[in-house]
Amino acid sequence: MTAAKRKRAVLDDSYSQFDQVNGSHPWAEQVPEGSIQYPVRKLKNGKVTYFNFHLAKEMELLPEDHAHRLNKKLEKKLLQNFCLRIINEYEQNEGVSYPKTQMRENTYMATRYLQLQHPDKTGRTSGDGRGIWNGVWTSKSGTTWDVSSRGTGVTALAPGVVKAGHPLPSGCEDYGYSCGMAEIDELYSAAILSEVFHRQGYHTERVLLIIDIGNGLGIGVRAGKNLLRPAHMFLYLKQGRLEPLKQAADYMIERQYENGSWNISPRSPQKYSKMLDQVVEEFAQFTANMERDYVFAWMDWDGDNVLAQAGIIDYGSVRQFGLRHDQYRYDDVERYSTNLNEQRQKARMMLQAFTQMVDFLETKEKKTLVNFKNSPALKKFDELFQTSLLERFVWQLGFPKNYQRILMNKHQALVKKLYKAHVDLERKKTYRKLHAVADGLNRPAILNMRSAIAEYPKKLLSGESLSEREMFRLLLAQSASQKDRKLSDGLKGKIRRWQSLYLKVLEAVSSHQSLKPLLEVMAPRAASINREDRVTGNALIGIVDEIMTFDKKNSDAGKIQAIIEEFIDHQTLNPDFDIEPLKSSVNPPKKLMETLIMVLQEHNEDI
Repeated sequence: MTAAKRKRAVLDDSYSQFDQVNGSHPWAEQVPEGSIQYPVRKLKNGKVTYFNFHLAKEMELLPEDHAHRLNKKLEKKLLQNFCLRIINEYEQNEGVSYPKTQMRENTYMATRYLQLQHPDKTGRTSGDGRGIWNGVWTSKSGTTWDVSSRGTGVTALAPGVVKAGHPLPSGCEDYGYSCGMAEIDELYSAAILSEVFHRQGYHTERVLLIIDIGNGLGIGVRAGKNLLRPAHMFLYLKQGRLEPLKQAADYMIERQYENGSWNISPRSPQKYSKMLDQVVEEFAQFTANMERDYVFAWMDWDGDNVLAQAGIIDYGSVRQFGLRHDQYRYDDVERYSTNLNEQRQKARMMLQAFTQMVDFLETKEKKTLVNFKNSPALKKFDELFQTSLLERFVWQLGFPKNYQRILMNKHQALVKKLYKAHVDLERKKTYRKLHAVADGLNRPAILNMRSAIAEYPKKLLSGESLSEREMFRLLLAQSASQKDRKLSDGLKGKIRRWQSLYLKVLEAVSSHQSLKPLLEVMAPRAASINREDRVTGNALIGIVDEIMTFDKKNSDAGKIQAIIEEFIDHQTLNPDFDIEPLKSSVNPPKKLMETLIMVLQEHNEDI
């Protein structure tokens, strides 16, 4: 066998690893009531338009030296394993059958979990409405990953099916959330934003690949080390059923332990209380980071839209704001979402339910939720949340890790004063009242405090001294009305206080008489973290529209892949995130990238 043939044989063998993601999942065995099993068929038509090589190599699905391009054999293997559609209750009742060659050998699960939008608030009818779990993959290094798909057909757990009262065919749009399909643009949005958030340090599901199945529809395949939500456990809590709740909680602990994510032995007598401590700590940091980063993820008490390991899942309503638009509410047809200010309280309510759940597991007696309103776990959350806010804030200011530690350990009182002055300014709203926007309601903020953090150290480094009026002009949002542009004495005093405290914080940690050495380190970090052209929700909508328009005109999957990767690299603003860029054989379209940058700039202060 020639060297070239041996290399091809090794390559072909490496793709067989995808075959192990075949519908089998330990959740179905450990929590028998936690899912509905569906027969699955392979779709004839489909093309892979995005494949996350970084993620595939991190998962060890591909070798590190695999070329950064989608060859025909790899695409064929991906389509064979992931271009799927369930045979749901409607088709089963109608007696629809497909050739054996189109059928997958195993059934695939749609999981049950609690969801607020279902009239039954106990999780008996809710869960994965348009998705299936493809299975698990365990790498050679011992890490287990969940793999799931969105857009694979409507299940019995979809809100529209429940509302109809009978099974519906996939593609039906007679009821809200009854289609079972996923639009290709939402999949591109999720692929981009999930990678951007991953690089910002968030736990999140990530998009492994996107399959275009035509007519503007697609299948998005997602991966994460644990895609379980609190809602996967909460349904049994709400139903007051101890045995399946214990099965679900034990699964969660064992999975986290085996992956090295939690140091909680499944055999520990205190495993449930230790789980509560871990979850409280993780959600305090997660919720604080979202508040500081202006990330809206619509958390609620049901634990549906978040990962149990305190992370982001389901990017349909997730947004990153340019300013602190903390009065924005998303319109979800039947109700409005929470806003940025309420996320902390919703996280607290979810942890209250978590505390109730752990008490139920330990005492085998379900007490009412109100009993845990002032539990030690919630007091711990409140304390950790405040500390986490300050930690994220000093990171945003541009301080390297060693300075962050000094500030938090020795000068936390001073940091608190600066933080309060900062929040007083970033919460300043327009004189206009709350009004309708394209997908909800908003009353915009008018001061860009990210601009203050990014630009002020550069001004100080160059020897500039900004007056309150000059600083005000630097901070004013483009959307500020004429009335908003008047600098009142009160606002002038707040700006002066912010500048004074900012200098005091610098002086507290500077080891030189001059602040220059410290500013030389801080300025580029602060400029990167708070860069002006940071993707917002509305910018992402415009960016995906441009990508879709380009795709219709060019129909070149390689270039779509290249432009998505280029854009994600462009939005890697975290100076502490180190990643080796993958060298693609396809150059991203230069004009399209220029257009995307323009869209970013147009919406950089938007919701």
